[in-house]
Amino acid sequence: MIATAADLGAIAARWGDEQTTVVALCAAWCDTCTEFRATLERIASSRPEKMFVWLDIEDDAEICGDIDVENFPTLAIYRGAALLHYGVSLPQEGTVARLVDEVGARAEPAIDAPEAVRALPKALR
Repeated sequence: MIATAADLGAIAARWGDEQTTVVALCAAWCDTCTEFRATLERIASSRPEKMFVWLDIEDDAEICGDIDVENFPTLAIYRGAALLHYGVSLPQEGTVARLVDEVGARAEPAIDAPEAVRALPKALR
């Protein structure tokens, strides 16, 4: 299951220092995002140990803040509050699944990312 902004209480309850969380930043008007949603659902269902969150950068602007998304889908992957990855991803199941698995196994945080992306865990917890 993918959580949404409507599930903030459940997201906050599950978010922990060792929790890997994948946040998909998309938009309702984006056809690629609409198609990608089913792909992300399949990836999420096969990785119940990870939390997946779907945010619409316009409808959920209060949470997303000033995050500037250049293309869709854009993924932000965290372990606790530490950002491990931020960037556009090809909307292909195998590519995204590998990304989620490989980044989730990383120990080091991402070096370069906008402050709004780094601050997103505060808005979700």
